[in-house]
Amino acid sequence: MSTGLIIVIVVAVVVILGLLLVMRRAAVRKRGERQLARRRERAVTEHREAAQTRTGAAEEAEHRARLAGAVAERERAEARLHEERARAHELGLADEDLRREDVPADEDVRADEDVRRDERGAVAHGAPAERGRIQNGDR
Repeated sequence: MSTGLIIVIVVAVVVILGLLLVMRRAAVRKRGERQLARRRERAVTEHREAAQTRTGAAEEAEHRARLAGAVAERERAEARLHEERARAHELGLADEDLRREDVPADEDVRADEDVRRDERGAVAHGAPAERGRIQNGDR
């Protein structure tokens, strides 16, 4: 064998080994890129799921806050109502309510019947009805 042929074979083997090494490195790099892409996709999915969960929790918290605000507003309105009733009592504008509370239920019914009889009698005799109402007897 000639020396030139041996050199050609050695060079060919070195070139083939170099190509195999380059191809192996490329395969390792591609595998690493695919793994990185899968990890990236998994991270995106996890973050989106966490975002959806937190968005749902935030909407629920906002709903509870609106409900609590409505309850607080109702309580404020009831407090204003009681304050206005207190003012009415202070000014003597709600004495009728207090008088009604003093009359027992049976007496209250009898008093209403007496008023109705008086009103009917007043119309029958030609006198004006109590409380400024005109009674025509159609009841």
